[in-house]
Parts: sequence; structure tokens; C-alpha cells
Amino acid sequence: MSGWLVTGSGGMLGQDVLAALAVSGERAAGLDRTALDITDPGAVRAALDGHAPDVVVNCAAWTAVDDAEAREAEALAVNGTGPRVLAGACAASGAVLLQVSTDYVFAGDARTPYGEDAPTAPRSAYGRTKLAGERAVLDTLPETGFVVRTAWLYGAGGGNFVRTMIKLEGVKDTLDVVDDQRGQPTWTGDLADRLVQLGRAALAGTAEAGVYHGTSGGDTTWFGLTREIFRLLGVDPERVRPTTSGAFPRPAPRPAYSVLGHERWKRAGIEPIRDWRSALKEAFPAVVGTERHTSVTRG
Repeated sequence: MSGWLVTGSGGMLGQDVLAALAVSGERAAGLDRTALDITDPGAVRAALDGHAPDVVVNCAAWTAVDDAEAREAEALAVNGTGPRVLAGACAASGAVLLQVSTDYVFAGDARTPYGEDAPTAPRSAYGRTKLAGERAVLDTLPETGFVVRTAWLYGAGGGNFVRTMIKLEGVKDTLDVVDDQRGQPTWTGDLADRLVQLGRAALAGTAEAGVYHGTSGGDTTWFGLTREIFRLLGVDPERVRPTTSGAFPRPAPRPAYSVLGHERWKRAGIEPIRDWRSALKEAFPAVVGTERHTSVTRG
């Protein structure tokens, strides 16, 4: 049984990683942002010394995309400096590091899925800071550093687009939702499972270090996702109407195309994440919450 340490364990993904490790019987500890500042080298060294993990999964991140535009230095401390500090500590201890990253490292103007080795070109402060974290991990840990890019995450353990749309369905007659951004809705439960599998494969020597894409199969737009949410709620999807990104201007530019390829998983002997629709259907009861379980369509 290997030892695992999950940083950022209080977040939506961190909670599911700990749950997946518990199910798999691994020895695991979680540290949320109040328990560990990943930018503090002394604190990080003490955490690794105290828990002696074989694998560290870094789920700690600055995820406020728009705020990062005006506070890039603060975002960089968490998203860039933090992974560098963790990577240095892992190099000293011999632990594998799994660093969670994002589709925002790409320009978002492709027409076919981005491969793991596709050129990066972030257009936002958030994307730049996450790319800095990727490079720090891969440069410091060329043999034991893994970057897992994900996108459009949703789950039961935190705020996200799916939960927002469920809430709005109950108070809005119609919803106008962006139909010119394409991506892959990804359940944190599925991503957590792949992170555990990847960590195990890394320890077994069957997974090469480097970049992996942890997103669901298939793709859709926010409009398409919302219509599927309404269908699962058992309400009329025609209440969701398409609009453009221009209707909702934001400080940080959103990628128009966030579809990622998944070739490296099979080389590691791991199946890529399933299609987004089947994942959403399985995750839906927990994401909806107990107060609305009776309205979930299961057919």
C-alpha cells in the first residue's frame, strides 16, 4: 500500500481524490489551504517529511480566472511558485508529483482536439500562471513529474456551472447560454479516478512522466450542456436559448475551443475518461442534491 498526500484537499477535486483513494484502500492524507501554504518551502518540506508520501497530488490552485487578470502576481504565487516548491520537495524525497493543470494553457482557437504535445499559447493571466506551474514540475521532475490538464470541471463538492444551471432552472423561465465555446464537461469523480490510476502506474513504472489530458470524451458547448442538464431534470430543454460570448463580457478571454486529445492514457495502460453524457448522468443525483433527487430523470 502506497502513501498519498493531496494538497488543496478542501476543493471540489481534492475531495473526490481523497474519496477515490479511500475506496481503493490507499493510505492517504489531505491538506487544505488552511493547513498547508504550498508557496512556503519550509511548510511543504515539513508536510512531506511528516506524511512521507509516495505520491503527491496537487489540487491546490488559484481558480478565479477573472480575478487573475488584475492580480496576476498573486495567482502566479499559487499556480506557478507553489508547484515549483512542491516539485523541489518531491525531488528531495523521491515522491511522484501529479500536478493538475488546465485547458487555458492553449490559445483556444484550434479546430481539432489539442494533443498533449500541442504548442501552448495562453491568452489569459490564469493560463500563463498555470503554464508556469506545468513547466516548473516538468523541469524539476523530468522522470517523476506528471501534468494532468483538465477543463469544465463539475462535481458535488463545490460551486460549478452544472450546479449553477440547476439552481437557475428553478427560478428562470428561460436561460440564454453561450453556444460559441466548445469543450468537454468533466466530472471530478472521473478525473479523481484517473489521477489515482496514473499515480499507481507511475509507481509501477508503466506510465511515462509528462503531460496527460484529463477531460471527458466527446464535446459540446455550454448551451448543449445546459440542455442536457434540463433533460436530466425532466424539464423542457427548449427553455434554454443559444447566445454568444459577446452577451457575457468577462475580464479574462475564454477559449472558444477547449477540446483536448487523450492519446497518452492508453500508452500508460489506462482508459481515457468516458463520454461526458454518460458521466453527467451518473454524477447527476449527487450534484443536484437531495432536495431535488425526485425530479431527476433516470431513463
